[in-house]
Amino acid sequence: MQEFSLPARYQVPADGHLPGLLAANAERHGDVAVYSRDGGEGWADVTARRFHAEVEAVAKGLLRAGIAPGDRVGLMSRTRYEWSLVDFAIWTVGAVTVPVYETSSPEQIAWNLSDSGAVAVVVETPEHRAAVASVREELPALDHVWCLDAPGEEAVGLLTAAGADVPDEDLRAATATLTPDSPATVIYTSGTTGRPKGCVLTHRAFLTVCGNVVAALGPLFRTGHSSVLLFLPLAHVFARMVQVAAALAPIRLGHVGDVSTLTDDLASFRPTIVLGVPRVFEKVYNAAGAKARAGGKGRIFDRAADTAVAYSRALDTAAGPAWPLRLRHRIFDRLVYRRLRAALGGRATHAISGGAALGARLGHFYRGIGFTVLEGYGLTETCAPTAFNPWDAPRIGTVGRPLPGTSVRIADDGEVLVRGEHLFTRYLNDEAAGAAAMVDGWFRTGDLGALDEDGYLSITGRKKEILVTAGGKNVAPAVIEDRVRAHALVAECMVVGEGRPFVGALITLDDAFLSDWAAGEGLGGLPPEELLRHPRLLAAVQEAVDQGNAAVSRAESVRAFRVLPGRFTEESGHLTPSLKLKRHVVARDFAAEIDALYDRDPRGGAGRPH
Repeated sequence: MQEFSLPARYQVPADGHLPGLLAANAERHGDVAVYSRDGGEGWADVTARRFHAEVEAVAKGLLRAGIAPGDRVGLMSRTRYEWSLVDFAIWTVGAVTVPVYETSSPEQIAWNLSDSGAVAVVVETPEHRAAVASVREELPALDHVWCLDAPGEEAVGLLTAAGADVPDEDLRAATATLTPDSPATVIYTSGTTGRPKGCVLTHRAFLTVCGNVVAALGPLFRTGHSSVLLFLPLAHVFARMVQVAAALAPIRLGHVGDVSTLTDDLASFRPTIVLGVPRVFEKVYNAAGAKARAGGKGRIFDRAADTAVAYSRALDTAAGPAWPLRLRHRIFDRLVYRRLRAALGGRATHAISGGAALGARLGHFYRGIGFTVLEGYGLTETCAPTAFNPWDAPRIGTVGRPLPGTSVRIADDGEVLVRGEHLFTRYLNDEAAGAAAMVDGWFRTGDLGALDEDGYLSITGRKKEILVTAGGKNVAPAVIEDRVRAHALVAECMVVGEGRPFVGALITLDDAFLSDWAAGEGLGGLPPEELLRHPRLLAAVQEAVDQGNAAVSRAESVRAFRVLPGRFTEESGHLTPSLKLKRHVVARDFAAEIDALYDRDPRGGAGRPH
């Protein structure tokens, strides 16, 4: 049984809590910009002192409305400045935030708010308010609904005005009820296999994670210099961790609610750190390649990409890059790499990625262009990262070393177990599930992995997702899927084969890149149904499948695939709000397509379209 831990670099104070971060910042860094608001005409900085005052003003309004310590308050909005403002205000009165994805259906809204017993909810739009109203009968505890964008009755203004006469002592008394072990939030898990579970995370969990992340990544969190642009949904634990880490450091934080404007926002905000999920970094790479090919410079881009990967791989050798490689790298830096860095804001040298595997080639590509992506690993139950790559010693292809102050163990069956102060305390209203998730103080992640001799963790798949073919071969889908999805044409890939004679895959395509690819191949005029069956397209998808198969044995390789029309989306019910596949839903909805993969044995090839 493997096990590895690192000593803590941050200790949670005995009286520590999240609102205390703002008070400390106002006192020590009062005039330092800790937030920037995009008002449509550029970014306007908000100092630590002003943010603290705005939070307390909203918090007094919550007190006036009767929100008491321990109460649960829903928060449903895109990522925006007001989310952080309201979140910290809820904590300041000793209450507990229940985030709700702004894309949630009325049924999902009802579950989160009813299961948590929320007494109030802050929504973003009148449409969100209408959705809450449609399920109001299922929410007997709900007393208040405030709307951020309601014309003439905006939530922040209403609460600030309502709390104007609340004495400071009353607010201090409410905040004083908090301890490090007070619940801070109830985050509902993605629900890939059933009803989402309410994961209770404490102030200690956030302070432990963020304090140790900031300490370990110190050069990336320099007060008065560093900045991060947050575009992930704040209903997700990863984004909430970044929100708190920015306040703990403190560094300047900006919010983006619409990823369609992300390129422009990166250029105007110019963050020193970029964070995201692998799909973001894949899209940047694929878009750059497509643009180069459209301009007749595809061959130059491909050579530049190969050089970047080779240069990064050479950095991990004792000799380092040889002089011919260094020369090519210097030339391509002038021609290609600096433009790619500019597309990411121009100032950032590092990114933080989580949620899924980035893929070794893409990791080496980014480090090779001077933009190192630090992969990490965590779950809602671990308050986001339980492992991450050191800024000065990343090991590409791994998710890094354990968070300082925590321990990671690999069980005899390969499951990753975690122990530390950053763990959730329970699943709300589900003691049985909480007990089943723990063994002797260790959290059972459900992920499979391995530790190397230096404590770097590699994740190889989900325990529950392991397929067993008719021949008895165990297959971890994530290994192949991550490789296939890295191809520019591919949007999603789901490996199938439980109880079947061989492994197959369902594949959807990236609409934007597919259009460019088809035009470049002279197939732009074909109807979609003909294009998806065209031999040249299927051959291109086969290349993606071959890339995935290169990572596994023949018995585990994809031998047949089906290209599906459309995409797996949250709206279609096939993805969770955090963009994880709902495998059981996909398998149910595309049962006929899966059966068709096995109509005949694809003899004579490692992969074959059906």
